[in-house]
Amino acid sequence: MLLRFDEVSLAFGSRPLLDHVSLQVDERERVCLVGRNGEGKSSLLRLARGEAQPDEGVVWLQPGARLAHLRQDLDDQSDATVGELIAAGLPEEVAAEPWRAQQQVAEIATRLQLDQDARFSQLSGGWRRRALLARALVCDPDILLLDEPTNHLDIAAIEWLEQALLAYRGALLFVSHDRRFVNRLATRIVELDRGRLFSSPGNYETYVAKKAQLLAAEEQANALFDKKLAQEEVWIRKGVEARRTRNEGRVRALYALREEHRQRRQRQGRIELTAQDAGSSGRLVFEAEHAEVALGGRTIIRDFSTRVMRGDRIGIVGPNGAGKSTLLKLILGELQPTAGSVRLGTKLEVAYYDQQRVQLRLDESVMHNVVERGDHVFVNGVSRHVTGYLRDFLFRPDQLQTPARALSGGERNRLMLARLFAQPANLLVLDEPTNDLDIDTLELLEEFVANFSGTLLLVSHDRAFLDNVITDLLVLDGSGSVQDFVGGYSDWEQYAAERRAAARAAVPAARVESQTSPRVTKPRKLSYKDQRELDALPDRLAALEAERTSLEAAISEPTFYERPPADVQRELQRVSDLATQIDAVYARWAELEALTVG
Repeated sequence: MLLRFDEVSLAFGSRPLLDHVSLQVDERERVCLVGRNGEGKSSLLRLARGEAQPDEGVVWLQPGARLAHLRQDLDDQSDATVGELIAAGLPEEVAAEPWRAQQQVAEIATRLQLDQDARFSQLSGGWRRRALLARALVCDPDILLLDEPTNHLDIAAIEWLEQALLAYRGALLFVSHDRRFVNRLATRIVELDRGRLFSSPGNYETYVAKKAQLLAAEEQANALFDKKLAQEEVWIRKGVEARRTRNEGRVRALYALREEHRQRRQRQGRIELTAQDAGSSGRLVFEAEHAEVALGGRTIIRDFSTRVMRGDRIGIVGPNGAGKSTLLKLILGELQPTAGSVRLGTKLEVAYYDQQRVQLRLDESVMHNVVERGDHVFVNGVSRHVTGYLRDFLFRPDQLQTPARALSGGERNRLMLARLFAQPANLLVLDEPTNDLDIDTLELLEEFVANFSGTLLLVSHDRAFLDNVITDLLVLDGSGSVQDFVGGYSDWEQYAAERRAAARAAVPAARVESQTSPRVTKPRKLSYKDQRELDALPDRLAALEAERTSLEAAISEPTFYERPPADVQRELQRVSDLATQIDAVYARWAELEALTVG
């Protein structure tokens, strides 16, 4: 046993977040904490870290056990280098020995493919998260705490994080709304609901099945309780009989029932998502022919051709910085191509969810972010008071005059959804809508989007969400190319894996062919430049792999770490760089080969 909560209570004001809860985390367990936004998950992690104290009960950490955490927020960490940032996570006994400290920092940096000399403030969100994870892991912790570790990461970074955490030998206690991430990692799910903890061994799918059974049983028990309370209320109103001495016990029991009913903490309501219907758009929504977008001397999108028809459900995926938002702007007509042509359809009514939430007026109230004038909103031709409409999105009446700036991330997302669904639309555009949403709200949004009758454009890193709502993908790889793929994200994963496997299998044959005879170029739907690049890939890959093999052999020598530290660091960094380059070559090979199909 590494960590234990014994009858722990914590409250903010009159609202209890934790109500005499108990929790135990054992060695090598991977426990995921789930629950609605605002239930107290982050507060529980703060208690585990010792950054807060419970009102009652005890939080116990095994003596001598090392605990590290990866925060949800990403501070700039002033102007520190990645190496300095990682070193800050070393235990004191190691930090006091410079040579040992340098070696441990170099090892974790190599394992996580990090450049120690890079400035943390200049890294992208995904690389910052990787550097912060290195700082947490460098002390070889017995237990690691993670708060929403996948927020704002692209899919490649999430999948890398999954692999890193599966290889981690310690225990995990983490908060996440990414269902596929949770399903892959968790050995136990613990839900925080109305101040109590519900523990379910197994992955997320097992938890969902058990939770449905428990909620059904709770509903039935509450119905029986309410029926008994109603019967006793009828009885007490008879007056004379109730005042008889021999019935005083029954009266006291009724008072106890009333108090129990008052204390019952109702499960928070579900968001009611109803979008305004708009007239149908034209059959064609968008068409591009060999479109190109160049910004600041860099080609963001090149040779892009596709056609989006009414009712299509398109997912847009790719690494952070690959151009997903630029592609959206091109499709919506907000950006003109620098080459090629694009054509927008007719009668488009667009509802746009922006991941940066720039559509929110932060200094305006919650109410005035939905209605600029008056106090009513029209939804599908029906006038509704804004109080009732916002209640559907779990906003209390006392929050209507709260400035949007004062809302949490999850509340701002709900307000964005309220704005979005108050306008008629036949083209729904969602740019990373799942960040900061709890799982219950995310699944409701997913259900709504799946039933939306118009055309959908979705940018998301949530693989389960993509699989459940889209039928086609536009895949960006960061080089400017956009591949049009029919299927969900799991279908794309399988296809890409098969292409990579075929590329790897083709390397020996291609190498022999290049050494024994002139290359015969088959007819391909590739430009001259792309064809030249494809032809050169086998030799380039062979050279990179040969160099990596040679360096790995040198590093495995016992005398390697006796060399000057600068030389050691340079060689370790080169191995990391080679691994990245080799993966990029395989990905590029698969992409170019895919373009020759058909």
